[in-house]
Amino acid sequence: MSLHYLPPVKPSAIALGLVFNQTTELAILSPLFGQTWQKAKQSNTKEEFLRSKEATSAAVAWGTSFLGSGLQSYGVAALINATGTLSYKGAAYLGALIFAASNAPTFFNEILIEKRPLETITASVVAKLLETVGLSMFLTWWGTRTNPFEYANPNRGTPLSRNAFRGE
Repeated sequence: MSLHYLPPVKPSAIALGLVFNQTTELAILSPLFGQTWQKAKQSNTKEEFLRSKEATSAAVAWGTSFLGSGLQSYGVAALINATGTLSYKGAAYLGALIFAASNAPTFFNEILIEKRPLETITASVVAKLLETVGLSMFLTWWGTRTNPFEYANPNRGTPLSRNAFRGE
């Protein structure tokens, strides 16, 4: 596989999308970081704290969240570019499709099989909607294309409507 097949995305869009996602993730991970803060205050030395279970789990949670947010930001921006989405309405539809494909099965499982409390599920749904629909609308507002005039010609169509094997 060549990097040529990965759609180009503005680096600033990825960075701002990462910040956007980390802000929403903070609402979900704040209880874990609260426990970590309490453990740090109770530790006698910083070496004791760094070896604690809370510090390790917080570092792993933040690291995976950071990496996942960056990949999600790139993926959403690449989809915005690949579909030629230019409007907020189109971005909202795209974000809703991403939400439905990636998160809806989990929520149905939590409601019907695991029977989790409705408050927990609602908070999680709101956070995931922000990460999908909110992120796609935010990235549309910021702009994701490295060359915004590339698809401005109405005769050329969107990138998905063109044949990749035909020289244009």
